Amino acid sequence: MSICPCGSGTPYNDCCEPIISGNRPAETAELLMRARYSAYVFAEMDFIFESTHPDHRQDYDHAGTREWAETAEWLGLEIVRTHMGGVDDAIGEVEFIARFVEKGNNRIHHEDGQFKKMGGHWYFTDGQMVRQKPLSAVKIGRNDPCSCGSGIKYKKCCGK
Repeated sequence: MSICPCGSGTPYNDCCEPIISGNRPAETAELLMRARYSAYVFAEMDFIFESTHPDHRQDYDHAGTREWAETAEWLGLEIVRTHMGGVDDAIGEVEFIARFVEKGNNRIHHEDGQFKKMGGHWYFTDGQMVRQKPLSAVKIGRNDPCSCGSGIKYKKCCGK
């Protein structure tokens, strides 16, 4: 019995496998996101297609998606946050980070995924890549302790 690749810590056959096989619907947008990640790990492209909202399937490349899923080494899924997407909601948002190795390079896919419930089933609709926020510079005053950790005032240390 293997642990589910979605990061839940539960066995695959109790977690994402029943959702992917169609034996149980995903009750929340997050559970669908986890199942979709596991489907990439196991190259279950039919599930990826079927769990995509019908209005958003037009650009789906079955063969290309399968090739990518099969050649990537999947390292893990991190759910950053969810907004709505619960049992009683009609829409939801799941921000996630999927880590994988592609052609020997470590990759991070950080996305804000949008989900919609239709006919009692959750579907992925669209996603936006999450860009790293710019670092904000903190101005050090001349009389502040130096940022190098010397314990000396900035003006007498690195601020010369």
